[in-house]
Amino acid sequence: MEPIVALTSGQVRGRTTDGISAFLGIPFAADPVGRAMYAAPAPAPSWDGVREATELGTTAAQPPYEPPFDQLLLNPIDLGPGFLNLNVWTPDAAGSGLPVMVWLHGGAFRNGSNASPVYDGTAFARDGVVLVSANYRLGVQGFGVVEGAPSNRGLLDQLAALTWVQENIAAFGGDPSRVTVFGQSAGGMSVATLMSMPAAKGLFQRAIVQSGSAEAVALASDAALVVAEVAKRLDVPVSAEALGAVATHDLLAAQRAVALELRQNPDPVRWGPSMIRGGGGIMPFFPVIDGELIHERPLDALAAGAARDVELLTGTTTEEFRLFTVPTGVAAAITPEALPLLVARAGLDPAAAGPYAANRPGQSPGEILTALTGDAFFTLPTIRLAEAQLAAGAAAYMYEFSWRSPVPGLGACHALELPFVFDTLTPSPLSGPEPPQELADRMHAAWVSFATTGSPGWSQYDTSSRPVMTFDHPDSRQLQNPHGDELALLGLDTGH
Repeated sequence: MEPIVALTSGQVRGRTTDGISAFLGIPFAADPVGRAMYAAPAPAPSWDGVREATELGTTAAQPPYEPPFDQLLLNPIDLGPGFLNLNVWTPDAAGSGLPVMVWLHGGAFRNGSNASPVYDGTAFARDGVVLVSANYRLGVQGFGVVEGAPSNRGLLDQLAALTWVQENIAAFGGDPSRVTVFGQSAGGMSVATLMSMPAAKGLFQRAIVQSGSAEAVALASDAALVVAEVAKRLDVPVSAEALGAVATHDLLAAQRAVALELRQNPDPVRWGPSMIRGGGGIMPFFPVIDGELIHERPLDALAAGAARDVELLTGTTTEEFRLFTVPTGVAAAITPEALPLLVARAGLDPAAAGPYAANRPGQSPGEILTALTGDAFFTLPTIRLAEAQLAAGAAAYMYEFSWRSPVPGLGACHALELPFVFDTLTPSPLSGPEPPQELADRMHAAWVSFATTGSPGWSQYDTSSRPVMTFDHPDSRQLQNPHGDELALLGLDTGH
């Protein structure tokens, strides 16, 4: 007999396979349609009888990934009503007191969903964790600054999902006082931002930020420039009513065109300095300082103690930016003459290119720029996030995923660690035909340990020895201050 649980909105029926019960596509908020697409999420309406929760739900409106990312990243898209849904996997719906993990997907705040097979929660449930994965609004609908609408609607959706967890997770055997929220890329940036927000206080006790930062915010006035450009292409006013009446495919087409323009020419005069700084010149939509939900840069709020009671695990892959520059051919097109100019354009000291090149004999100028950019946009902000938590008196742990994909040129790139964390390894365009299961065993176990005990199994981070667990195959080991010589060139303060 399939399991049935009672929620605040009604009963749902899941399915059990090999002792793990999955409940899929559960609405955690009302369906936002028309003008409501730009409103704060409303509670999910109640239903009578038993609702089937055995199939994945729909996904937020989004364009497909452009080539070559459409071949590298799994991103199922199923547009339709009811996309503010979540999935739950549990080892014992009749149990109690189990640790809970809530996953927020990445995708640059304009792609992604909880329907990716990489995010299947079976392995977490197998190891005693109740795993929840939630959708949220994306692109203009989720993060555009729109007249007459609250900003940061995607974050409001995440808050609604976390509130739903507090109200309902006990029905799946979970403990609402033992919640770890975790995410990667835009999801990791979301987690770091949630940590800083008064509105999220008490909704989780631990946080994992994978390849994210606490610095991905823009001024609302700058972010409004991007939405104005989208509305101009659609020939509509920048209002909730006008944008809510636009057909989804038309909105996505305009949004995609503007995103491409910004990436091709990330001019701070045109798009706003805080948009380019906060989004690295590659993200046109992300959280904004709106004076309501977000009052300051999350990093500053965290350093002041906004999440002093939240335990943190955070880290990056060793070669994050290779995903963005190698498959696209961008790295191969950079000449030795252009390297210092491009380093300076990224706001970095061109003199850093020399030591980076010396540490990477045989690598091309494009690969050197890729390493510098990845450290500046991912590694340093991750260290600053850990240091902000330390300054507030909170526990922080750091990791680095350094296993290099056998796929030529990708290295230890952005998003490569995801199937290792979820223990959902299969042959893939990112990880190659035989990704090492033993590495997934170790990494997945560390995430489970952190959610269960507050420790992933290695030393807490500090600013004197800077211990970092490096996940590699065949060896994973704790190192002190990895890449410290290079990071000092980019501004890492080593004077502690």
